[in-house]
Amino acid sequence: MRTSIYHKSRSVVALTSAARNNTGTPFAGATVDRYQAGVVEYRTLMFVISTATVTDGSHVFTVQDSDDGTSWGTPNAGDVQGTAPTITSTNSNAVFDVGYNGAKRYARLQVAVSGATTGGVYSAAAVLYGTRRDR
Repeated sequence: MRTSIYHKSRSVVALTSAARNNTGTPFAGATVDRYQAGVVEYRTLMFVISTATVTDGSHVFTVQDSDDGTSWGTPNAGDVQGTAPTITSTNSNAVFDVGYNGAKRYARLQVAVSGATTGGVYSAAAVLYGTRRDR
């Protein structure tokens, strides 16, 4: 059997699909654990952010990482590939991706919304790739 991305990756929910508008404080997506099913630790991951209708506001995404899944911080610049997007009404029905390959076990997306009355609908998945045993 030929090896493919299917055999070396796993997808998990990173941000459930919902309509989001001003909340006053940033909201966090799901915690993505790079150690899956007690068996495999993935070396890297990519967040795939998908938008539906974005009516108004500015939706600023950031990547966060953590050693323990409780205390979150900003990754080192070299640990993030690409740029986390800022989504506005010009970004309806679009897809964005941003990678994380830092040393910490946990990662997540955080979104700060401003200037939104109706807001926008979006979601994200995390694609974990490349197990440590593949080195």
